[in-house]
Amino acid sequence: MHYKVVWQHPWSLFIRCHSHLINWGIKAFRLALIQLHISSIKSENVTRACSLIREAAAQGAKIVSLPECFNSPYGVKYFPEYAEKIPGESTQKLSEVAKECSIYLIGGSIPEEDAGKLYNTCTVFGPDGTLLAKYRKIHLFDIDVPGKITFQESKTLSPGDSFSTFDTPYCRVGLGICYDMRFAELAQIYTQRGCQLLVYPGAFNLTTGPAHWELLQRCRAVDNQVYVATASPARDDEASYVAWGHSTVVNPWGEVLAKAGTEETIVYSDIDLKKLGEIRQQIPIFRQKRSDLYAVEMKKP
Repeated sequence: MHYKVVWQHPWSLFIRCHSHLINWGIKAFRLALIQLHISSIKSENVTRACSLIREAAAQGAKIVSLPECFNSPYGVKYFPEYAEKIPGESTQKLSEVAKECSIYLIGGSIPEEDAGKLYNTCTVFGPDGTLLAKYRKIHLFDIDVPGKITFQESKTLSPGDSFSTFDTPYCRVGLGICYDMRFAELAQIYTQRGCQLLVYPGAFNLTTGPAHWELLQRCRAVDNQVYVATASPARDDEASYVAWGHSTVVNPWGEVLAKAGTEETIVYSDIDLKKLGEIRQQIPIFRQKRSDLYAVEMKKP
């Protein structure tokens, strides 16, 4: 089963489909990205993550995101050892802290085991601790840059096969993980589904990070007139895989609103949905798309 996604009348469709989900009186909210230092001890990673989540909530954050593989070192040799079922120990802690802080919590990602397969999986919990969404990374990180980096997630991981969004009183949020950011069609589909914020927990490296990390975020933001946020692990130069860091928030105009360095920290940004609406009105690309000539095809709803 497949069908074509044709975006002919974006504003009327968006309002008709989503007005019952979104409180249009809330035009701004605080987003927090936790750039976590990740060790080889899972329990310590989870405990420190929960502590930083509480700190972010105390500073007024309403949506908080952890980085990719927040409870595990990143690497194909670690995924089987650190993998958990969902629900499991790590996600239970996330559920509890989301409820304690009354926030929307994007749980970065963890290695997930299900029916003998491993996935790179993001979970989202609501202010009551309920699991709102689960997203399995659909584009696996298999690259070979001679003399710089070779990595193959597919040696141990299986790809996901579905999109994932969730609704808040502020906006609808679309999820991707790291390498997913390179695939523009995913962001387009999320935007067509009414998302105004795209969040990519990610762990770019010292080869791809300086070249493409910020560039890709700004491209996805401008292409789709959405906010884009990325949460990276802090850089650990002693790790077998060294993350680039620089967790970032970009607005729909392509401006970098907030960016971390390489250390463990929390990045805050106030997301202004009124500005998003103004940009879409000033440059109405959705109304101007030539759907008579092209369309993004979504093969699985």
